[in-house]
Amino acid sequence: MPNHTFVDFKAVKAAITMKQVLMHYDLLDRFKRSGDSLSGPCPIHGGENPTQFRVSLSKNVWNCFSQCKSGGNTLDFISRLENVSIHGAALKAIEWFGLDSEAMTAHSHGEHQNEASKEEAAPPSKPKKAATAPEKSKANPVLKFRLDKLERDHPYLMVRGLTPETIAYFDIGFCAKGMMAERIAIPIRNPEGSIVAYAGRLPGEPTDDASKYKLPPGFRKSQELFNLDRASTEPKEMPLVIVEGFFDCMKLHQNGCRKVVALMGSTMSEAQEKLIRQCIDSRSRVIVMLDENDAGKAGHEDITCRLSKHCFVKVHVFDTQDAEPEHLTAEDVQAFLG
Repeated sequence: MPNHTFVDFKAVKAAITMKQVLMHYDLLDRFKRSGDSLSGPCPIHGGENPTQFRVSLSKNVWNCFSQCKSGGNTLDFISRLENVSIHGAALKAIEWFGLDSEAMTAHSHGEHQNEASKEEAAPPSKPKKAATAPEKSKANPVLKFRLDKLERDHPYLMVRGLTPETIAYFDIGFCAKGMMAERIAIPIRNPEGSIVAYAGRLPGEPTDDASKYKLPPGFRKSQELFNLDRASTEPKEMPLVIVEGFFDCMKLHQNGCRKVVALMGSTMSEAQEKLIRQCIDSRSRVIVMLDENDAGKAGHEDITCRLSKHCFVKVHVFDTQDAEPEHLTAEDVQAFLG
């Protein structure tokens, strides 16, 4: 959609909720719900205080009571995280959530133009030049450091059923101090194989004031596919398997499925779809294997609809509710690959 398109901001805001937006960014599990409200650490400035950021589900507004000292609606939130204007945030929302672009936009010079001009002129505390930044500037920058001295034999990794070979292959381990202190550090690489972020997994179930996963502030996980750099080198005749999580990917790899990538969530972004399409052609096979729950089923439907236009797509359905790919045995893996 052209950047100069006039957008009906009210229609876009009415069509999406803060809950949907948080789910898009894979942030919902960081928040604790109390009645109509969600509270948790601020994802905008990367805070840690579990009560500094509040969301009203009925009003679809948010407030940061800490460093940001600001708030707003769904488009304000997207604008802050993406470093774009309100107009740019609305265009992204239309794309991400599959909204009716004709209903949400107008090409006349009427009231929509006036509203667009007004909101475009004052993006919330972000420089206006960001609205016209080239697409390549949105890529996650390559890290200039590596997390060393990770504990490879941490008991949690054994509990998850990972072998020493798999742990070494994915270069993961328990981080004692630093940005991922007291978490299992998992490097995330771009398609070229360079590390662009570390994800931190709590070694166990989180308490009320902690999140299961931690990602660095500013990291755009929707731009990456975990393990794509290695999966893309596997033979073309092998099917590409798409899963949700890091451990799903690692366990399938360990059990013989080397051509596997993880979305790091249950939805596939436009950027991730583009990365997948670069690895396939009309003769390729894709197996979508998400968790057997409501979010996974919704993801199955969306991904299949989008990728089936370009190749053969098969959905793997588990026999039991809440089953996950990491629970499959080596025999199970060989059966669906065959």
